[in-house]
Amino acid sequence: MRISRAALLPLAALPVLAVTAPAEAVTAHRHLLVELREEGGFAGLHNRVAVYTDGCAVLSRRTGPTVRKCLTPAEWRGLRGSLKHLRLGRSEPPPQGADFLAYRLTYGSHQATRYTLPPTWQPVVSELDKILVKYSTPN
Repeated sequence: MRISRAALLPLAALPVLAVTAPAEAVTAHRHLLVELREEGGFAGLHNRVAVYTDGCAVLSRRTGPTVRKCLTPAEWRGLRGSLKHLRLGRSEPPPQGADFLAYRLTYGSHQATRYTLPPTWQPVVSELDKILVKYSTPN
């Protein structure tokens, strides 16, 4: 059996071939599409649903771990459809008293906080709440 000289060289002496991925793949950024934060009430609610343009979401509650999930095609279509009609408008001033829930929506570069849900917010908040319940509850 014949052994070549290259087989006897230490690994450090062998040339290293560098394989790199395209810059776009390495530096791919996710952009926020929409974010809902629900906060307040006597129970100290603190929910967050952030959906990114790649169709994946980050979900968190006051208790429990942060969860990362990608939406199903049906969830993605439903959310995008409800976002077409969303009008954020201006934030509401906090109401007098206690036990109020604050809904803060961020969409694009706009953000508003409301204590009562306007008609265009209701489908978006409903879709995001369904996603939060589905993916943040233990299976």
